[in-house]
Amino acid sequence: MPRRGQRPPPREKSPLGASPAGTFPGGGSRAAPVALPGWRLAGLRNPPVSPPPPVPAGLATWAWRLVRWLEAISTWTGQLLSWLSLGMVVVTFLVVVLRYLFDLGWIAMQESVTYMHALLFMLGAAYTLRQDGHVRVDLFYQRLSRRGRAWVDLLGTLLLLGPVCLFIAWVGWRYVADSWSVFEGSREAGGIPAVYLLKTLILVMPGLLLLQALALVVGNVLFLAGLAAPPGIGEEDRDA
Repeated sequence: MPRRGQRPPPREKSPLGASPAGTFPGGGSRAAPVALPGWRLAGLRNPPVSPPPPVPAGLATWAWRLVRWLEAISTWTGQLLSWLSLGMVVVTFLVVVLRYLFDLGWIAMQESVTYMHALLFMLGAAYTLRQDGHVRVDLFYQRLSRRGRAWVDLLGTLLLLGPVCLFIAWVGWRYVADSWSVFEGSREAGGIPAVYLLKTLILVMPGLLLLQALALVVGNVLFLAGLAAPPGIGEEDRDA
């Protein structure tokens, strides 16, 4: 007991600046202070989920380069074949003029229009897919966000486009092989003796479509993973 007029000795304090564990400043007892984790101090109810390990920058760059290379094949093919539309117009015009003005005509010249038509539409399908120009019955697609459209494109390519192309190639293989076995030509006298080459387009078309489909799959997977194309790859800015 301190004497009257004498100040009581100071109490020991804990390293945290509070009273010793188990006592209140006026006597009594209390529990020892507990250090809270940072996510509780920040007001979070659950601990934050750690992000997935990042994809190496070099791998993402090479993946985008693969996408651009595959798309360049479709673009180059489509731009080259686009001249066939002009060729069809010119040849058709010549066929009509020669027949009705000069009473001239050649079966091979008339069949060449069919060949150009087949080349333009069958080999240009991949370019049209690259430009998103195929007919689409759309009720919800345009209302979706960019991320939602990426999911639709990815699943549609994997579940519809890819299997259909493989089915066309599988069914048409025997048909084309039979034509090559006899080097099938035109049934018309003076026609183009290359029907077997024309039928080969049945296999070339799904091949080009599968290359463009691979570009769509890789590009959409990279987009959904949040891996934008690095500078110099040519990826256009798109809003999420």
